[in-house]
Amino acid sequence: MKKFITMVQNGQHLLFDEMREASKLMFHEATPLNEIESFLIALAKKGETAHEVAALATVMKSFALEVPVKAARYMDNCGTGGDGVNSFNISTTTAFVMAGAGVKIAKHGNRKISSSSGSSDVLEALGIHTDLTIDETVELLNEHGIAFLYAPNIHPKLKRIGQVRRQIGKPTIFNLVGPLTNPITLDTQFTGINRPEFTMEYAAVMKMLGRERGIVVSGAGGMDEASLAGQNEFVLVDQQDLIPFSLTPEDIGLKSAPLEAIRGGNADENAVIIRALLNGKRGAYFDTVVFNAAIGLFAYGKVDRIKDGVKLAIDTILSGKALGKLEAVVAFSEAREKQGVME
Repeated sequence: MKKFITMVQNGQHLLFDEMREASKLMFHEATPLNEIESFLIALAKKGETAHEVAALATVMKSFALEVPVKAARYMDNCGTGGDGVNSFNISTTTAFVMAGAGVKIAKHGNRKISSSSGSSDVLEALGIHTDLTIDETVELLNEHGIAFLYAPNIHPKLKRIGQVRRQIGKPTIFNLVGPLTNPITLDTQFTGINRPEFTMEYAAVMKMLGRERGIVVSGAGGMDEASLAGQNEFVLVDQQDLIPFSLTPEDIGLKSAPLEAIRGGNADENAVIIRALLNGKRGAYFDTVVFNAAIGLFAYGKVDRIKDGVKLAIDTILSGKALGKLEAVVAFSEAREKQGVME
């Protein structure tokens, strides 16, 4: 490991095979935690490359537990996190909206690493247990078209690295890799990063990993979601093509709003925001989810234009379909919890 630490500290980008070897060492129980920490900090300081991200994603997915789902067109809209904006859980809320519109969502997520409330934290606050077995997760996905894959359950080898990430307390390459390591084969993906200069490289990684279609966004104000605060930078992955484009909320009929308007809190506070929004409460929270859902619906192929996605997302919320998906997942989760207690 020390060889790779030195190379990266000297500003050297690792080739795909070199990064694959270093990644396997990171997951090896015998590798000292302080060496993993030094390597991750050095990578972040140097700046990660597409080949480094793709190599780590490949190794991490190879160690993941199998999730045997039926063949279908699945989508993940997990973002990289670590943007420091302290917004509410936008992608988690967006997942319920897209599922309500008929998209099959297999969303990868984790607890908070560098935010106030991670995806799994807010799901638990909403009444959704994150300790479902793999069989139960597959059943949920088959029954309701949406499931949440809690990363530590799927990636058992991440436990030691999780300790290191918490020690570092800042975004690392694992933030970038997280959305790319879903154990379910994804045809399409919508993910956000808070590095506008890296959107093209990240889209290239998605293409390397076999996504037929997808969108990467780096939001206004440094967000890893599409933001109402100004111009957002995107790259569309369409088969072999990588197509950059920009959008403001006004371009698709939404009002702009500052980042302060979508601040979140702890998991319980964010759960209240999510329930109000899915019950139709309009405002910046609502519009932010509509914006992101519209892009996800376009990436999935549900609509031909993002503006059409806005209409579909609004209709899905106001009709109660998005809230219905939330309630269905809560009910499924509670039933499995009761069954487990009785057994």
